[in-house]
Amino acid sequence: MRIRTVDAFTDQPYSGNPAGVVLLDEADFPAGFPDDERLQMLAAELNLAETAFALRLREDTADWALRWFTPAVEVDLCGHATLATAHVLHQDGHAQDMVRFRTRSGVLTTEATPDGSGHTLDFPTAALALVEPPEGLRPALGAPVRRVHTTGDLGDLVVEVADEATVRALAPDLAAVAALPCRGVAVTAEAAAGAEYDFVSRFFAPAQGVPEDPVTGSAHTALAPLWAERLGRTELIGLQCSRRTGLVRTEVLGGRTRLTGAAVTVLDAELRVPL
Repeated sequence: MRIRTVDAFTDQPYSGNPAGVVLLDEADFPAGFPDDERLQMLAAELNLAETAFALRLREDTADWALRWFTPAVEVDLCGHATLATAHVLHQDGHAQDMVRFRTRSGVLTTEATPDGSGHTLDFPTAALALVEPPEGLRPALGAPVRRVHTTGDLGDLVVEVADEATVRALAPDLAAVAALPCRGVAVTAEAAAGAEYDFVSRFFAPAQGVPEDPVTGSAHTALAPLWAERLGRTELIGLQCSRRTGLVRTEVLGGRTRLTGAAVTVLDAELRVPL
């Protein structure tokens, strides 16, 4: 069984966010996915932010079933591993343009960009709500907080800080972040003057087994509408300024948010242990 490692939301290897991608042959798994324990063990072995498992479907509403696992847990939504999976499917000739994935978050679609340079993901827009900062947030981040939003079913906190320099300089107490009542914390600010992107972010999810996620597609379903309203434009570019960095092009269309990015395969390997 092949395992690919794909760097997502980048066109350069060793940047963006690496995801494991495993395509499962329906002939080998006629009853559906292998046991959850086996999937989780493989994700822990790869030790990437997420590993995606895709199983071909024979139904009208979706082409592939898709699941995502961090090294510690299964998650409901993952952008970069969805982009990585679409990239692999197109590379292998399993898809030409649009792919429909059946997931925990409903049917999600990806579409190859017209120039073939990347893929666009169609995800549900997060439901933002302004709230008071939860107890422990400020000392966990070690930086002043301007505003905090919850994100509905996404389960994250979006935390606005003063400026791009503050986002870049963050050195949070990850144990304290893990104790907060959320999946993860996206810290964001408007881009510095003259930048070729519109906003910046970093994302921390230590409770999910991901201390800092390099580029978080799902978080941009909340970041994009936040900054679209603030800046008065529906199409924006977000830079996630982790050590690896990555760019996410966003378009807010009401209840849906489109995320566009490139991807690069950096590893093609064979699993020697039966799944």
